Amino acid sequence: MSTATGGDLRVPARSFAVIGTGLAALALLCVVHVGQGSSGIGLSELAALLTGTAAPGVSDIFMGSRLPRLLAGVVAGGALGVSGLLIQTTTRNQAAAPDTLGVNAGAYLAVVAASFAGLNLGALPQGTLAFAGGLAAALLVLALGGRDAPGRVILAGTAVAMALMATATMLLMLDEYGTRGLFLWGSGSLVQSDVGRAGGLLVVVAAAVLAAMALARPLDLLALGDDIARSLGTAVPRVRAGALLLAIALAAAAVTVAGPLAFVGLIAPVSVRLLGLGRHRALIPAAAVTGMVLLLGADTLARAVFDPADGHAELPAGIVTALLGAPFFVVLARRLASGHVERGAAVALPGRRRVPYPVVLALSFAALATAFVLGLRIGDVPVTFADMLAPGDELVRRVLALRVPRLVVAAVAGAALAAAGVAVQAVIRNPLAEPGLLGVTGGAGVAAVGLLILVPAAPRALLPLVAFAGALAALGLLVAVAYRKGSFDPVRVVLVGIGILAGAQALVYFAALKAGMALAAALTWMSGSTYARSSDDLVWLALPMLAAVLLWLAARPLDLLALGEDLSRSLGLPLNGTRMAVLSAGALLAGGAAAAVGSVGFVGLVAPHLARRLVGPGHRRLLPAAMLLGAALVVAADSLGRWLLAPKELPSGLIVALVGTPYLIWLLRRSR
Repeated sequence: MSTATGGDLRVPARSFAVIGTGLAALALLCVVHVGQGSSGIGLSELAALLTGTAAPGVSDIFMGSRLPRLLAGVVAGGALGVSGLLIQTTTRNQAAAPDTLGVNAGAYLAVVAASFAGLNLGALPQGTLAFAGGLAAALLVLALGGRDAPGRVILAGTAVAMALMATATMLLMLDEYGTRGLFLWGSGSLVQSDVGRAGGLLVVVAAAVLAAMALARPLDLLALGDDIARSLGTAVPRVRAGALLLAIALAAAAVTVAGPLAFVGLIAPVSVRLLGLGRHRALIPAAAVTGMVLLLGADTLARAVFDPADGHAELPAGIVTALLGAPFFVVLARRLASGHVERGAAVALPGRRRVPYPVVLALSFAALATAFVLGLRIGDVPVTFADMLAPGDELVRRVLALRVPRLVVAAVAGAALAAAGVAVQAVIRNPLAEPGLLGVTGGAGVAAVGLLILVPAAPRALLPLVAFAGALAALGLLVAVAYRKGSFDPVRVVLVGIGILAGAQALVYFAALKAGMALAAALTWMSGSTYARSSDDLVWLALPMLAAVLLWLAARPLDLLALGEDLSRSLGLPLNGTRMAVLSAGALLAGGAAAAVGSVGFVGLVAPHLARRLVGPGHRRLLPAAMLLGAALVVAADSLGRWLLAPKELPSGLIVALVGTPYLIWLLRRSR
């Protein structure tokens, strides 16, 4: 009896200690946070408001800037903390959160679409619209991933989020004037124009948290398993649906007030569970307080590093949370597994080749040639077929002199990315493995931007070498983290890569802002762009293309790798040495392409997969077909990017993402 009673007493004591410590940290952060700003008004001046002796203008600054920003952090942080907790409980998935399940992206797209349509909505109508978008995204993700496959759910959430964010970015670029205020907000920012929006949503968040507290006991039972919960009288479908709706409503409120913030809804609930809390009556308030501390701490750190008074641009709090959350997610991903480590040819798709190989090559080359010719024709200055054959006009000659090398660079970069995808898939034996999705091109981007910042006078020839080193480092980190017990779990590899990619993107954004680089140029490069590329850029791709030739010559070892570890080793293949050589070639290909055209994703996923369906798994045939398809894809994306908004341009990587993410979603659905 005493033991049980002691156990009952210890749990509340720990809960009170955790929540009390969190509240104390939150109070301290609020004081520090409200004292920050570019106006030169500190805590002493603000304290004078309490005695009525404040200088003129102090009250206006506090009520118009400091208090709204503080309140936004409290509302958004608390909402995301509880939302992540409810999502993790209902899905029984520690890596699930509003951002990893695509809820934030769906809510963000809904808000952007409303602004694009010219709707000027208040906080509550905008929050309702965000709720609808988040709900639609969550339902799609759960339908694709399945509730009982944690890794697949996160993969589906990432794919859906990428598609929705790419669509939102497209709308932002289509109407820069009407949506200009949403760009910074799209990275997660606490900057507020008045206290009304955050104050109004505070009521909504408080009501949702109280409703979640009412579900505390059923959620405790649900965490024990559906069968146990049912046997104890819990209406499992109703509780799960209600908790999920509350989670989406909370995430929508957070997006409405502060934009899509990364990883807050992941870190907060996992942290309080690690502190020993197990019952939702304590978990819910603890997750809310932890989310507030995380977000306000991130914003405080962002303003401490980037003081606007020193002439720095505003650093969104979402970039800081991404930098902190990416390593956290990688550690979680390492613990997740699909439960089906592939021992055979994981990338060999079933079915016979229906088209003869020469016909496939001819059709692929025809697709590339068609995209190339259309790319020469369309743009801000149209060019006819007659002009191409006999360019007599001076303007036409200048236009062709710009477009021809640009399209050649796009074609070669696309071929390199496709070859990199083939190489990575051969080693990891996962058709979802792709240099962009695995963070390889993100690593190349961090290294390239680092060179531009640290050594601005460095020769341009160093850029591909540095990009290769960054790609190789990212790939090495991926292998070191994801390789466990002598094998690669296909799902774990991609999840770790997603974490590396998120961290790399946030690091590039942070470095560009810190160094005062042209942010638009940096973001365009991160999106992948062939803008202003010339024949000089082909030099960067010479060595990567040599690596592609070597991969083609090494087709037999690649075929053996796809057979699995045991069989390939029994056939005499030096497994570790071959893996490192192939991965190095893939890193060189991805790094060279990133140095030439920036971070273009999904080419290494779509092109090899299509080629494998057409010509089979044999790498002697697969590699040339995939390279032709990859070249055609990037050339077509470059052409569309120049044509859709002419004379403005959309980044090629954005166009590819709009094609590649639905393809990834379809692939996830097909491979159930």
